[in-house]
Amino acid sequence: MLELIPVLLAGAAAGVLNAMGGGGTFVALPALVALGLPPVTANALSRVALVPGAVASAWVYQGELTPVGTTSTKALTAISVAGGAVGAGLLLALPASSFDAAVPWLLALATVVLAFGRRISRVVSTVRGSSAGMSSRAVLIGQFLLAVYGGYFGGAVGIMMLALWSIGLGLDAADSNPMRIVQLAAVYLGATVLFLVASDALSAPLVLTVTVAGTVVGGFAGAHLARRLPARLLRGVILTTAAIMTVLYFLRDFLRG
Repeated sequence: MLELIPVLLAGAAAGVLNAMGGGGTFVALPALVALGLPPVTANALSRVALVPGAVASAWVYQGELTPVGTTSTKALTAISVAGGAVGAGLLLALPASSFDAAVPWLLALATVVLAFGRRISRVVSTVRGSSAGMSSRAVLIGQFLLAVYGGYFGGAVGIMMLALWSIGLGLDAADSNPMRIVQLAAVYLGATVLFLVASDALSAPLVLTVTVAGTVVGGFAGAHLARRLPARLLRGVILTTAAIMTVLYFLRDFLRG
């Protein structure tokens, strides 16, 4: 039982991180691997465990969702669920390291976009002489690709969503945070359905239960905290989280090398 205390704390930290800005997988996954679970099993189990935490955060934000451009929220959520399921299928079929080399660079790009995306969007709008914005079809295609990545690996996919919406539609990261949480829950839900059926995520029920307990508490508390932060401070938290996640992923690859 003492060995499960770090897992409980990691689950709580992951729930808070996902509610505040993203990156919960970076905390939950290493904790499960350190406990002795195989990486693929730990990845699947962490994805299953993060669903209740994301749902708890989304529950706190109900009624505060800002639409992603003109895209229907129902369509966006459906595409997130579908992409998450496809990504989970790829994880079960492909080598677990397929995305490793690309993740730090994707995160670096997402961090830069989060920092300057709205300015870039305004510049594009000025050049075009009209309001810059992705079409609903382009938003859904981009969301599906991110959802596939989220179902496969999941690391900081919420940060990448905010980056896409920022540069594509000029949306503010703080205003979009509630929708990010809902879509994150949808991606994890799509992946979870397949993981429960086709993976060994249920092979460690006690570990799963403890992790779920942590993510629910962390997700609920983190969402309440995020709601109380001034928008400017929340933007800073999200951007700082993105920058830290980028550095950590680059360091991880450097240490492996």
